[in-house]
Amino acid sequence: MGGNTRGSNKSETKVTFGNTSQSNPYYTSSTDSNGNTRVNFTKGSAGETAYNFVNKNIADLLESYLNPTLDSKVNQAKLNSFNKVQQQNLQNNIINPLTQNNMVRSSQATNMYNNLSNQAADYANELIANNQADTWDMINNLMSLYMNGYTGASNQETSSIGASTGNATTNTNGKYSAIAI
Repeated sequence: MGGNTRGSNKSETKVTFGNTSQSNPYYTSSTDSNGNTRVNFTKGSAGETAYNFVNKNIADLLESYLNPTLDSKVNQAKLNSFNKVQQQNLQNNIINPLTQNNMVRSSQATNMYNNLSNQAADYANELIANNQADTWDMINNLMSLYMNGYTGASNQETSSIGASTGNATTNTNGKYSAIAI
């Protein structure tokens, strides 16, 4: 019998990426010979600071959004500031001038302070009503900041891969295999 053979050419191509490292004021990146890329924030950069700040505070903000309370730091600060300013205004602009001219009795001054307390209670109710909207705005701002950092890291990764691809080498090993028929 004649020795017929059927053969095929097979080739294997292996791409070896060039090792690269890149950095800018916000990110550092490196790509190894297998094309694996790592991107990290530059230590102390604005990107790292924003990333850490968002991660540290997002849970409390979400809790505040879901369960608004007057006891939050922001609401307490606003309420204390409101009360202080209102009391100073009442005392300095109304009660003191009236009492210096003997134009107000103590019961009338008490009524003015009670009215101020009612205004403070109304303001406290307003704070609670606005708390969710204010918190949601803060969450949106922080997530925008966070996503800008993510986009920057993604762009840095693309740049690193591009540089590594430009330094890549391609090896093709031709193999011939034959089968006797």
